[in-house]
Amino acid sequence: MSDSRQLSREKLNAYWRLMRADKPIGIYLLLWPCVWALWVASAGVPDLHIFVVFILGVVVMRSAGCVINDYADRKVDGLVERSSTRPLVNGEVSEKEALGLFLLLLFCALLLVLTLSWQTVLMSVGGLILATIYPFMKRYTHFPQVILGAAFSWSIPMVFVATGQPLNWVVWALYFANLAWTVAYDTEYAMVDKNDDLIVGVKSTAILFGQYDKLIIMLLQISCLSLLVAVAVWLKLSWPFYLALVVSIGLFLYQHRLIKDRDRSLCFKAFLHNHYVGLVFAIGIIGHYIIYPT
Repeated sequence: MSDSRQLSREKLNAYWRLMRADKPIGIYLLLWPCVWALWVASAGVPDLHIFVVFILGVVVMRSAGCVINDYADRKVDGLVERSSTRPLVNGEVSEKEALGLFLLLLFCALLLVLTLSWQTVLMSVGGLILATIYPFMKRYTHFPQVILGAAFSWSIPMVFVATGQPLNWVVWALYFANLAWTVAYDTEYAMVDKNDDLIVGVKSTAILFGQYDKLIIMLLQISCLSLLVAVAVWLKLSWPFYLALVVSIGLFLYQHRLIKDRDRSLCFKAFLHNHYVGLVFAIGIIGHYIIYPT
């Protein structure tokens, strides 16, 4: 009995790591833009039910994305230093078990979204498609980071649809701001694996951008900030947002200090550091609506 319990704990631990639940950075990066949208769409008073559904949806869909990503990369992860110990690589989880877990997580996501409007359910199909195809795109295009950005940003229009708001230019400005930011930080992430990816034949923006990677990351970050400022001006957001903007500029500059020599460990640190950018903007947006309620 003790052996079976030990085996069950080991299997659950393997599933936990396959979902990357032990590394919540992806949840944070998916969560903060969703929070931006929840507060903007509701003018600072998000519906509790919608809030809970989207927060849980972030966790479930990020987990599902990690599982299908590892399934797609199961033949190459062993050749990449950073991913060589993943559960699918070392045999802790079988391919069949991984697909079963992926389908279970999608079912959980479906149960969540079915509690919202039918329009939101239809919108969720787009997010599902993007999240599913992303891991396979790195074999066919140097822009998998753009697909990831599109997937990570999909919660923004979904939030507006769920709250009954129109899909106006503010929605898409937020969407493309987050997409630009995602491509920037996922390029930093891809810089970590660049040498390994060149050997195994995996494509990325880090490879495509080459010697211009740092410059393009900066331009993407500037694009993100510019779009967010445009939204802030239109919505008449106040000083908490602009304080967040100043702090975020400092955070981006710090990231460029980290990646200046393209050191693997420091590029990874820069990637992780983006959690604070999303958090700071969330605090700035929420702070505005707390201080100046509509």
